[in-house]
Amino acid sequence: MKNFSRFSFPTTIVYGAGAVSEAAACIKELRIAKPLVVTDQPLVQTEAFRRLRSVLERRKVPYALFSGVHPNPLDSDVEAALEQYRAERCDAVLAVGGGSPLDTGKALAVLAACGGRLADYDVQQGGGERIKGPLPPVLAVPTTAGTGSEAGKCAVITSSSKRRKFMVCHPEMMPRRAILDPELTVSLPPHLTAYTGMDALTHNIESLTAPIFHPMCDAIALKGIEFAAASLERCVTHPEDLEARGRMQLAATMGAVAFQKDLGAAHSLSHALSAVCGLQHGLANAVCLVPVMRYNLDAAEEHYARIAPCFGVDTCGLPTRKAAEAAVERIGQLARRIGIAGSLKEVGVKQEQFDEIAGKAFLDPCHLTNVKPCTEADLHRLLKESWRGA
Repeated sequence: MKNFSRFSFPTTIVYGAGAVSEAAACIKELRIAKPLVVTDQPLVQTEAFRRLRSVLERRKVPYALFSGVHPNPLDSDVEAALEQYRAERCDAVLAVGGGSPLDTGKALAVLAACGGRLADYDVQQGGGERIKGPLPPVLAVPTTAGTGSEAGKCAVITSSSKRRKFMVCHPEMMPRRAILDPELTVSLPPHLTAYTGMDALTHNIESLTAPIFHPMCDAIALKGIEFAAASLERCVTHPEDLEARGRMQLAATMGAVAFQKDLGAAHSLSHALSAVCGLQHGLANAVCLVPVMRYNLDAAEEHYARIAPCFGVDTCGLPTRKAAEAAVERIGQLARRIGIAGSLKEVGVKQEQFDEIAGKAFLDPCHLTNVKPCTEADLHRLLKESWRGA
């Protein structure tokens, strides 16, 4: 039997300061009559959203607005958005904000085309095969530099009945246009800049090490790590630096392109922590990343050694293992400098929640492509290590 891999990352990206001004042109290019703008209520009050709305209204683009997305989006959010999409006779989705509105918008496109319940399309239940295109076009305008959902084929949604996250994935879910405007991220508070930035870094690292053959994604992930290493701290300490903000947006998008290979154990833990404890996804990734990297050292040392120069480690003459260990240490130091909590204990996770979190992490598919295999007991130990911290 022949062994083939298929590569793709087709989303058209409009990048640069002020790029939001191209939103109306993108809508026209795709022959969209009336998009549903999908976002969350806090974002509606921001300057970033005001600028987008101004572009649409100045160019007389009809649109409807759904602003009921939760921080960890629920399947009920998608259903409510679908109801408005149909009532307003929309034909496309314009998703604006962080990963939650973007994922909600992409999941909405699935329900609008295919009907049924969102759980029908759970990737672990073979739901991807039930998605039949074409889907309504999705345009994505990220206002954070984290999830990279603007270039990904998946949506991560929380089941309101089961209190666990599940994934809906299909190539048709990739946005047709992504507008990366670093000016839209300037007002993001430092702590959210740190959390979302660590999410982007985690995507790139876990994608690089995932045991899937995709050399193009490997190269993209390594460049995304380089951008994040050089720019994340600058974004936190100098939020007006548009060059750094733009590099972090690119790092986030590159992470999403790279995780066509899939992710790893840090994401399985993070998805469970968000579902059970309500922890912000990027923060959960940030706290779990170093313990997971230490767990993976034996299997991933060559990959981690390639990461080390991105963080200023002189690897000339340095043994591979030492370079890999230095990379893990530098990532931990970066997290501390930008204000990431040192442990899950510090952010309110309780020991009595461990069994539920570990169980739900084991049900999550991301650990299946961790570079080192994980049992449920392994995930439980990683949870304890993340809870204790350094």
